[in-house]
Amino acid sequence: MKILSYNPGHDGAFAYVEDGRLIFSVEAEKGSKYRHSPLSVPDVFDVLSELQSVPDVLCKGGWWPGDSPRNQDVMAGYRGSHHDQVVVTQQRLLGKSVHYFSSSHERSHLLCAFAMSEMPKGTPCYALLWEGVIGAFYEIDAELNVTKIGDVMPEPGHRYAMLYALADPTFDKSTAEFSRLSDAGKLMALASFSRRSQASDEEEKITAFLLQDCQHLKPQQCEALKEFRHYNVGLDDPQFRDFAGIFSDRLFDRFHRFATAKLRRDMPLLIAGGCGLNCDWNTKWTQTGLFSDVFVPPVANDSGSAIGTAVDAQFHFTGDPKLAWNVYSGLDFVADEAVDPAHFDEWEPSVQSVAAMLAGGLILGWANGRYEIGPRALGNRSILAAPFEASTRQRLNVIKQREQFRPIAPVCLEEDAAKWFGCDHPSPFMLYTHRACTDTLAAVTHVNRTARIQTVSAFSNRALFELLSAFKALTGYGVLCNTSLNFKTKGFINTTSDLSAYTLAHQLDGFVVEGRIYMSRSSQRYQQYLHDGKQPVTKRC
Repeated sequence: MKILSYNPGHDGAFAYVEDGRLIFSVEAEKGSKYRHSPLSVPDVFDVLSELQSVPDVLCKGGWWPGDSPRNQDVMAGYRGSHHDQVVVTQQRLLGKSVHYFSSSHERSHLLCAFAMSEMPKGTPCYALLWEGVIGAFYEIDAELNVTKIGDVMPEPGHRYAMLYALADPTFDKSTAEFSRLSDAGKLMALASFSRRSQASDEEEKITAFLLQDCQHLKPQQCEALKEFRHYNVGLDDPQFRDFAGIFSDRLFDRFHRFATAKLRRDMPLLIAGGCGLNCDWNTKWTQTGLFSDVFVPPVANDSGSAIGTAVDAQFHFTGDPKLAWNVYSGLDFVADEAVDPAHFDEWEPSVQSVAAMLAGGLILGWANGRYEIGPRALGNRSILAAPFEASTRQRLNVIKQREQFRPIAPVCLEEDAAKWFGCDHPSPFMLYTHRACTDTLAAVTHVNRTARIQTVSAFSNRALFELLSAFKALTGYGVLCNTSLNFKTKGFINTTSDLSAYTLAHQLDGFVVEGRIYMSRSSQRYQQYLHDGKQPVTKRC
């Protein structure tokens, strides 16, 4: 069965599933479009260019009814976890009569997580869906019946981001209806700076205010906290950074207490929703001892909703809720123009040359194969650098045009992850934190000595594995800095023209596309590298 599914909301995406296998996922923000974009007409043509035939089923994910007033009768809503709420009709598509299917946004998250997990069909489990709007636990039985155990808190992602907005004087709290989508990730970084666990009396009041029991907390309501110390205090304030960690723990504890009281022990747990991108919280769930296993998909946010709706349709029509998939299921890189030799030197393709450049202190863009699904760069649309110096992290944050408190993640050979980060199992999607076991990797070690690692094997990403192996041969470390290759506020770069422009404007030293090396002639570091005779660095001990 061939299923084409789309998520019409923010983090818009198309997903195409054929006979139980994810063939591709086209995400609206990718290709240097604005983060969290809804789908556009060019996205439709990208999908049509990938299809080989008319699908059997067309799916539309549920969303807020007011966003699609013409389709009230044929689109499921945002909420609803039961299978009897799905919509099934017939529709014409490219001259062919096809099945039309729609189910709720809530179900899309739950079905996506189950389908992408390694749990066999028929495995009972729990699921936690926590995102901007929903915060609830569910039980999924052997027949894939979904039962909501209980709502823990409305808007956990929104409440979390609201603390960042509270302290940020650049956020206009008087007019905003919702928190900024980028703030939750920034607060996650700031929470790691916390040096205390005890809240002050004012902080207790702020916590109670932000976690109050109401369906929607508007930023305008934060005016009630205007006289409190943390209001517009700024994000560099040490006391606010302390509180960020305390508040993060309090929000997690609310869900942990519910799980301890309501859930049976030793069942597996699925985590879905945008809060599933919080690596600290994911790690905490694995450490609670409540669950036999914890799985978080790399598309935990709404970028996975189209996949989840496709799986729901597959389950409805075939009875199969499982999916074969690969995280590198986006679109191929587009060579839309030639690289200008007036600006770039072209080198012979050589993984050893790239490794030597990185070991010599150069910072490179890296594009290979299809782009990653989900928001995390996992080595196909990345900026790579040596992991040793704190100054490298500072330079990367300048290149990325973001705050200096933001950490840089390491990508590491799977075989070396235990030695350098105490991680004795594959962690291929950058969804958990581990403690660094050495002081040598300063560029990828956060202020609290944690690192949000991605492990790589020859099977998971051959090109990156070969580069890490070559870098290890030079330096003794199969570890690199890995951050996303994108313009500020945009999704991954996916064309030669954008990559060339980014390299020159943001002062990368060069870039590598499908193994081809292009070095910026205007880079002083690259010119110094040439002057030094392109010698590999001395192996580190």
